[in-house]
Amino acid sequence: MNYRVLGKTGFNVSEISLGTWQVGGRWGEPFNEQTAETIINSAIDAGVNFIDTADVYSDGLSEAAVARVVKSRSEEVFLATKCGRQIQPHVSQGYTPESLTKYVEQSLQNMKLETLDLIQLHCPPTEVYTRPEIFETFDRLKEQGKIRNLGVSVELVDEALMAMKYPNVTTVQVIFNMFRLKPSEQLFSAAKENNIGLIVRVPLASGLLTGKMSHETTFQPEDHRTFNRNGEAFDKGETFSGVDFDLGLDAVEELKQLFPGQEPLAAWALRWILMFPEVSTVIPGASRPEQITSNLNAAALPPLTSEQMEGVQSVYDKFIKQTVHQLW
Repeated sequence: MNYRVLGKTGFNVSEISLGTWQVGGRWGEPFNEQTAETIINSAIDAGVNFIDTADVYSDGLSEAAVARVVKSRSEEVFLATKCGRQIQPHVSQGYTPESLTKYVEQSLQNMKLETLDLIQLHCPPTEVYTRPEIFETFDRLKEQGKIRNLGVSVELVDEALMAMKYPNVTTVQVIFNMFRLKPSEQLFSAAKENNIGLIVRVPLASGLLTGKMSHETTFQPEDHRTFNRNGEAFDKGETFSGVDFDLGLDAVEELKQLFPGQEPLAAWALRWILMFPEVSTVIPGASRPEQITSNLNAAALPPLTSEQMEGVQSVYDKFIKQTVHQLW
């Protein structure tokens, strides 16, 4: 495992880590504690030392499982969680110092911790980034010893740039993959300049970039890949990175031609992200232990050639850019 510094936090984190949106149960399936613990232990066994969760993942069960496993281990593992998505309706007015403090304290209870390594605002409405009192709240929480660091999880590049203006923001979590290239244009250089740790989520575009799906693939009714393709429940960019499913499959077929051989496209998609030195860590999810091994194998692949990097850009320009680039 290779490690990279997570910006101003100073944490030395595994470049491929673990996101836990679907740990312990695939989208639409109930949470399973035993499965979750097996996956998390497998990740730590392989050198993962950064795990990202959220209070809304299985209503706190994901937070509890992650912390329980980490406490049973001797390794140092950094835990990141998120707050704010419980606010309904999810509007700026719902974000108050009181509500956010309550959510942080609830996460501490869920995880049975005294201090959170990293708390992240969970894709708040854009207006929240214009409210200094929200960010000042986390200074007080840090003074009280309840958090070590503040980060933001964003939908828009512009939101990330706004967040960086607050000196207590240490990390930005953003969607970046072969179907979402916009962050590399301006955000990455700004993150480097401001010493912001970049956490990359949705690296496989909700499974599209595994190369295992077809036009006949279907999903359970409770799976966001069924009900959120047009943003019915939350930002549509979280589902297939906002790319039309059938169009994405056509693009995947051309991407496969760039990477002939034994390794699946998913591994190359992760390795492609690691070609960007500004990225601190990538957090693919896993619903089975064997997916941990598959994800981590990507770090051992050789660097992409300049021809492959240019090929990915060409596929993006041909299939994807016109419909999604300006949206996020």
